[in-house]
Amino acid sequence: MTPQTPTPNHVQNPKEVAGRAAAQLVESGMIVGLGTGSTVYFTLVALAERMASEGLSFRGVPTSIDTETKARDMGIPLVTLDQVDRIDLTIDGADEADGEFRLTKGGGGALLREKVVAYLSNRMAVVMTPDKLVARLGKTFALPVEVVPFAASLVERALVELGAEAKLRSAADGSTYVTDNANHILDATFPDGIESPAHVEAALAKVPGMVESGLFIGLATELYMGKPDGTCEILTR
Repeated sequence: MTPQTPTPNHVQNPKEVAGRAAAQLVESGMIVGLGTGSTVYFTLVALAERMASEGLSFRGVPTSIDTETKARDMGIPLVTLDQVDRIDLTIDGADEADGEFRLTKGGGGALLREKVVAYLSNRMAVVMTPDKLVARLGKTFALPVEVVPFAASLVERALVELGAEAKLRSAADGSTYVTDNANHILDATFPDGIESPAHVEAALAKVPGMVESGLFIGLATELYMGKPDGTCEILTR
């Protein structure tokens, strides 16, 4: 455990505390994976501020159309995966994290691109609030699984065999949710949580039409947990 890092006293939103703290990891010349979600938004804001005040110079790889739009609006220079071989650091959020730094992600629907970017990264800093740290994955949040629409029912049956209840995600207007990659998402609820994330990941990987699961195993290297008192607890693997 790393000692708690103080942030400005006027910042009390735990998400903002975490997002801003992780933004300090970025150095000029880096290629940085830019995650998706409400906590990462504050990282983007902090990075844009550092560009203006410090002359920070880096290039970002966005993990979603939403992040790409926000980053461009803030003046953050972006590149595509075709333009880089490796990513120095990715900063992203999580739905859950356990003591082994395994994550569930995908609540925002960007899990496929998030996992691709994380896989190519030398480091992955996860920005989160303390309530996201859990004893067992899958107990507080459903596991998102991105699927090819044609194979949704097949993947759903596979999830049921693994002990989950799976439901096709709906958009705000009631239609079927469609990802940035034109796929659908099954949200899988495990009544007792996921006993063996590695087993579930391996079993799903064998099912044709399963594009990617929201299990991130062996990718996160540090957790940045913002607190209401303005401090950020940092755990490193």
